[in-house]
Amino acid sequence: MTKIAIASDHVGIELKPAIMAYVQSLGYEVTDFGPDSAVRTDYPIYGKKVGEAVVSDDYDLGILICGTGVGISLSANKVAGVRAVVCSEPYSAQLSRQHNNTNILAFGSRVVGLELAKMIVKSWLDAEFMGGRHLRRVDEMGAIEAGDDAEFERIRQSTEARYQD
Repeated sequence: MTKIAIASDHVGIELKPAIMAYVQSLGYEVTDFGPDSAVRTDYPIYGKKVGEAVVSDDYDLGILICGTGVGISLSANKVAGVRAVVCSEPYSAQLSRQHNNTNILAFGSRVVGLELAKMIVKSWLDAEFMGGRHLRRVDEMGAIEAGDDAEFERIRQSTEARYQD
């Protein structure tokens, strides 16, 4: 069963239980990484927690919610290996998985309502990474993240079959 880590900040906490229930209804295992109250808190705490959980391979994917989705996704993206995307509509969520192999989805409770959030989540979860030319781009991002310019150039110029469509 696919395991999903979820968290929010104090602004996203009202939307989080409904999203958790929805994701569980789709057949996923969901673990709440906090917070457990609406007391003001800092979104980087929860972006980091979910990011680390996903890259540790303890969890397959992550979902983050704050006011806009931007701050919490930026925080998660500071964890090496995270490819978090903030989405306000389903199409970008779908393509982020298909083309960028995103492993964390973020959205804003001040930007999307519950029903739109469900559509975004479903589109993201249903999509699968396409590989091919998209794998090259994901590998290039990994080389950038590692600060390895030589590896970036090797990947960029590679004619390996795995990078072909």
